[in-house]
Amino acid sequence: MSPDKEFNVTLASNKRIGALALAATMFVAACGGSAATSTPATAAPGASAAPAESMAASEAPVDGGVTGSITVSGSSTVEPISTGVAEAFKVANPGFDFSVEGPGTGDGFKKFCAGETDISDASRKIKDEEAKACADAGIEYVELKIAYDGISVLTSVNNTAIACLSFPDLYALIGPESTGFAKWSDAAGIAKELGSNTVFPAADLSITGPGEESGTFDSFVELALDKIAGTRNQIVAPAKHTTTRPDYTASANDNAIIDGISGSDTSLGWVGFAFAEENKDKVAELGVAKDANGTCVKPSTETISDGSYPLSRSLYIYVNKAKAAANPAVVSYVDYYLADGTISKVLETVPYVNLPADVLAETASTWNAAK
Repeated sequence: MSPDKEFNVTLASNKRIGALALAATMFVAACGGSAATSTPATAAPGASAAPAESMAASEAPVDGGVTGSITVSGSSTVEPISTGVAEAFKVANPGFDFSVEGPGTGDGFKKFCAGETDISDASRKIKDEEAKACADAGIEYVELKIAYDGISVLTSVNNTAIACLSFPDLYALIGPESTGFAKWSDAAGIAKELGSNTVFPAADLSITGPGEESGTFDSFVELALDKIAGTRNQIVAPAKHTTTRPDYTASANDNAIIDGISGSDTSLGWVGFAFAEENKDKVAELGVAKDANGTCVKPSTETISDGSYPLSRSLYIYVNKAKAAANPAVVSYVDYYLADGTISKVLETVPYVNLPADVLAETASTWNAAK
């Protein structure tokens, strides 16, 4: 990355506040003595006098007996979900402790594959090279899908010249061939070569987005840019993937990205859907079309869930099998995480999208088979 990119890692405090408020609500519901059900308000924490390893995720009663600590690192996108789950679980189990941080999916996997964390939050699947690093270190893991998210393409609320961008448009503005473009109109030539009729304004182009350590960066590049880059011989060897132009302001802090986009009337950037939804007073979400001059779709819980929004993605947690076997707190936490209603209750405070019931059941089944 270019030296002039800025990287700052801070906690998404607004989401943590929401998670803290949620914890008490979930605990009140859990203390009614109900087992976890499909009703979000009755999700029950995963403490039990029975061995945690033998406990099905939806069978975890509340008795406050879980002790020990867990460490979670990785995606800033998934961080508020894992934090909300952990804080609610701790309310029911005072002897349980946790550390959840969100430096980015890539940085999280570095710690995870070095054996430094129990669980890695991820806004994309683990890469081949990351999986190899884990294998070389003897770390076995289970991959668990926990929710859906979209990547919102943003501009200032004051920018009325652009309402929709296609993947070819995004490549022309943000791809590796756009290095040095200072105005939106500078991208017109590449966009036209790719079949786009979009009219770009002759206005300053100020771009703020995630850095390379972010799963949001990786997902955006994979979904929007890679295919086009391949047709234009822009694939980077030996990594066999493309990247973005290096001359934009990058940050690992989603709130800093929002501030950067809102700070310029003719800005452009991208961030996870949840952060965009929380900042609608500051930024405008653009429609996105997969093909040049195609049908524009705006991000929403419905379009992300049904896959019609082109920049949709799955969110994951990765659990270290050996650490789970050695630490019952890890198992109990993940049991609670995947219990019916837990994630959906957390998602009442952060606007990600719930998995369909059958997909969540598959995730729980994968976990129960692995623990």
